[in-house]
Amino acid sequence: MLIIGDENTKTKYGPFITRLLVLANVIVFIYQFRLGSEAAISEFIFQYGAIPNEVSNGIDAYTLITSMFLHGGLLHLLGNMLMLWIFGDNIEALIGHRRFLIFYLICGLVAALAQTFTNTQSNIPMVGASGAISGCMGAYLILFPKNQVKILFFIVIFRVAAFIVIGLWAAGQFMATFNTFKLKTAHTQTDNIAYAAHIGGFIAGVLYGLYYKKNVKTLKENSQLA
Repeated sequence: MLIIGDENTKTKYGPFITRLLVLANVIVFIYQFRLGSEAAISEFIFQYGAIPNEVSNGIDAYTLITSMFLHGGLLHLLGNMLMLWIFGDNIEALIGHRRFLIFYLICGLVAALAQTFTNTQSNIPMVGASGAISGCMGAYLILFPKNQVKILFFIVIFRVAAFIVIGLWAAGQFMATFNTFKLKTAHTQTDNIAYAAHIGGFIAGVLYGLYYKKNVKTLKENSQLA
């Protein structure tokens, strides 16, 4: 099952920040790829990825931001950028360019901190935009719950309400987070996916969504909605 699109909100100027964020992630990935050797790429990731053991001790806190723009591979990048493109534009259209950029960065920051403080001993760099994008999904759930999301299942496209799609995704993330903690308690190897970051970003996005939902009428009057 693959999410491939949604019911887009028409805007006057388009999702400028969403496009800029996608472009920034792609440029960083191209730069990372052009470093050539695995050793050089690894050094780059260890320098700019967020390492929980270091961040929790006040070392290289800037990586909480830079790690949002790094990815572990092409599929990792493409999957994240697709989700950002699908869920980011409507939120940006509603709350505006500047607010959306701040919202995105804060969700990513909360996500990285959530992962850091639930796994403080880890020396594995945390990379990826999925925490911030989880925030977009959380806000989307609150602000656009009835929007139709396109799902590709085998070769058939279905249209499903956003609250069902995102609700199922969130339930899966919470279950995966719980299982990860069980495995750590049992000293068993985990899959190294930052589920706590997903949950942290998602909760931050839901809270943002609830805040903006109270002011949705004013936002629509002052936003770029066509």
